[in-house]
Amino acid sequence: MSSVYSRREFLTTAATGVAAATLCSRLPAAEADPYGGFKMGIQSYSLRHFKVKEALEISKKLGLKYWESYRDHIAVSAVPKAVAENKELVAAHGVKLLAFGVVGFDANESNARQLFEFAKAMGIESLSADPNKDKATFDLLDKLTEEYKVNIAIHNHGPGAKYDKISDVVTWVKDRAPRVGACVDTGHYLRSSESPVEALQRLKGRVFGVHLKDVKDTNKFKIVGEGDLDVLGCLKELKAQNYQHCLALEYEENAENPVPDLEICLQNVRAAVKKL
Repeated sequence: MSSVYSRREFLTTAATGVAAATLCSRLPAAEADPYGGFKMGIQSYSLRHFKVKEALEISKKLGLKYWESYRDHIAVSAVPKAVAENKELVAAHGVKLLAFGVVGFDANESNARQLFEFAKAMGIESLSADPNKDKATFDLLDKLTEEYKVNIAIHNHGPGAKYDKISDVVTWVKDRAPRVGACVDTGHYLRSSESPVEALQRLKGRVFGVHLKDVKDTNKFKIVGEGDLDVLGCLKELKAQNYQHCLALEYEENAENPVPDLEICLQNVRAAVKKL
C-alpha cells in the first residue's frame, strides 16, 4: 500500500477498517500507552481542510484521544442543545476536548464570559488565548479563571506578535491568578529565535497547553522531529513538571493531505518518548 493517502482514499479505507489496521500496525504493539502518560492529542487546525466529523475520524484512526479545537470545527456556544450535540459528537469518536483556541480577550466582560461559559459547559480545561496587554484585561482574566475554574493559556505567535518572546509571557503572568498561564507553541518560539525548552522551564507551574510544532531555520514549518525542535528535551521538561494537560500536535503544512506527515510526526514523538 502506498504511504501517501488522498483525502478520499483515507476516509474510504477507514470506513472498511483497512486504514485502521494499517495505522495500528505502525504503533508499538506491546505498549498500552506509546506516549508515556502524556495526553497526546492534536490542535484541530492541523485538519482544517476537513469538516469536523472527518477530522475527528482521522484523529481516531491516528490513535489520538485528545483535542484542542479551533473555531471552524467547534463553534463557541453555551446553548444547551449545541453543547449536547458537540459533546456527543466528540465522545462518539473517543475524543476528549481538553482545550480550545486561539481566542482573543480584552476588557469586555460580556464577551469574555461567553467564552468562559462555553468552556465550562463543554468541560474544556484551558482556553489558548491572545489577550490584550493591559491591566484591565488581565484583572478580568484573574477574576474569570477563578470563577469558572478554567485556565487561560497565553499563546505565543511568531515574530512581531504580542507574545513572540518568552519574556512577554513571563512578564504578564507574573503575580497573576494561578490559572493564568501559557500555551507554549514550540514552533513559534523557534520562529522567534527562542528556545522552547527554556520557555517550558521559565513558565513552570503555569504551562496549561503545548502546541508541538517544528520549524527549520526560523522560517519553514517541518514535520515534528525533522526541524530544529529538541523534541526529547521538551518531553523531558514536561515529564519533570508532571504535565497533565493536552500535548497537541500541530502541523501547518500540506493541509489537503496531512495524514502521512502527521503519522511521521507521531512516530517521531513515540521514538522520543522511548528515550525518556
